[in-house]
Amino acid sequence: MNLYFLAKTLHIISMTAWMAGMFYLPRLFAYHADAAVGSDLSEQFKIMERRLLRVIINPAMILTFVFGGWLLAQTDFGRPLHWFDAKFALVLVLAGLHGFFARTRKKLARDERPRSARFYKIINEMVTLVFMAIVVLVVFKPF
Repeated sequence: MNLYFLAKTLHIISMTAWMAGMFYLPRLFAYHADAAVGSDLSEQFKIMERRLLRVIINPAMILTFVFGGWLLAQTDFGRPLHWFDAKFALVLVLAGLHGFFARTRKKLARDERPRSARFYKIINEMVTLVFMAIVVLVVFKPF
């Protein structure tokens, strides 16, 4: 089996799992922000958010970086990869959002409501826009 295609396949699978969680978690935050503190609904959101982050999003992000590094090691380092530099910068933005989401989950678990539901709905769209830009860079390699 060609190691390049194995690395690429595992990178795509882990990235898909990471993005699925990154799309869903801020939506949970939006619903959680509107739930009454101490309510059964709020407590259920705490469980859902914690499990989503720890069981899916965190491992998927780590594997995305691991398999992405392996994939990069299978490529030709001798040529300029400016599209990759732009892609990697956007991946770092996603990793930053991931960290922000992890901190937000902890605040919501402490029954703090740092932001409105509207804020989380907007940031959910930001994740989508960054993801779309990454896909365009990977497919078209414009520079």
